[in-house]
Amino acid sequence: MALLHAAAADILRRHRRAPPIPLFLPFLSPPPPPPQPLTPDRFPDGPRPVAPYLAPPLCRRRWPRPPPSSSSYVGGGRGILLPSTFSIYSPLSTSASPDGDSSPPPPSSWVDRWVPQAARPYAMLARLDKPIGTWLLAWPCFWSIAMASTPGELPDMRMLALFGCGAVLLRGAGCTVNDLLDRDIDNKGDAFYIVAILKLKPVERTKSRPFASGVLTPTQGVGFLGFQLLLGLGILLQLNNYNSRILGASSLLLVFSYPLMKRFTFWPQAFLGLTFNWGALLGWAAMKENLDPAIILPLYTAGICWTLVYDTIYAHQDKEDDLKVGVKSTALRFGDSTKHWISGFGAACIGSLALSGYSADLGW
Repeated sequence: MALLHAAAADILRRHRRAPPIPLFLPFLSPPPPPPQPLTPDRFPDGPRPVAPYLAPPLCRRRWPRPPPSSSSYVGGGRGILLPSTFSIYSPLSTSASPDGDSSPPPPSSWVDRWVPQAARPYAMLARLDKPIGTWLLAWPCFWSIAMASTPGELPDMRMLALFGCGAVLLRGAGCTVNDLLDRDIDNKGDAFYIVAILKLKPVERTKSRPFASGVLTPTQGVGFLGFQLLLGLGILLQLNNYNSRILGASSLLLVFSYPLMKRFTFWPQAFLGLTFNWGALLGWAAMKENLDPAIILPLYTAGICWTLVYDTIYAHQDKEDDLKVGVKSTALRFGDSTKHWISGFGAACIGSLALSGYSADLGW
């Protein structure tokens, strides 16, 4: 009994001297380091005796605070690490760009929401997510169809629908041809040695296009181009006279040659005007089965001047990349005089439209 009393008194005495163990100690202590593999190169002099395990002292330990510049994480020194900048488009996300750019991508279009995954690159190749180019191609067609209609009546809706579908297909075919010919410029510059010497970046606006990004191959692009032209031929055959069919087929020469113009002349926008406004001639021919130069030529000229206005403004966003890769444009040709040039083309556009309407006896 005396021995039992002595043992109990000793336990109570030790318990009073020991510091209390906090309940949150496991959460404040860092995790033990992972065990190192026992490879022979760790013990060149032979195996070492295993040291007995020594329990860590019962005291509060703090995580070291990393310097601000050495890590992209912040945690306030409390054992919780959070990214200093967090976004769903971070490099850990599949939505990030390959070069680690964590900036959010542009808002998704209807193509991303409704077009199947397999057909989405082709829709992007035809620029279906950017319909303004289709409208710019269709409006001259609609102008001439409306001017050729009987006064006091609405334009022929069937003809408007045919030319609208044709504008979608022809504009898509033109974009396919343009991307096929410019895939090297869109991706890395005009030639490999330029990239090697000047270390050029991809053209910012075009590096995500299907060919430049590698989503589609040139062979797939050529096959898609043939499909677009086949559908366009079906629409062309719906026109009811031989002259309009020949005139429509001849526009393909302009469509295929336009992407090459920016390599040889500072006026590719003028050549684009010849291409995009061909429908002003074709619409009148489809309705009247002839061409009236007094009406059609001023209308065609107005469309060309209009194209020079908007595409020159559009070309200014690429002029720095165009200088590096050797591509020409009216933005580079006009330079600081751009405002004066496009003001002149705008006045010529309005004047030509008025002359065309006067010749067609449209009245005010």
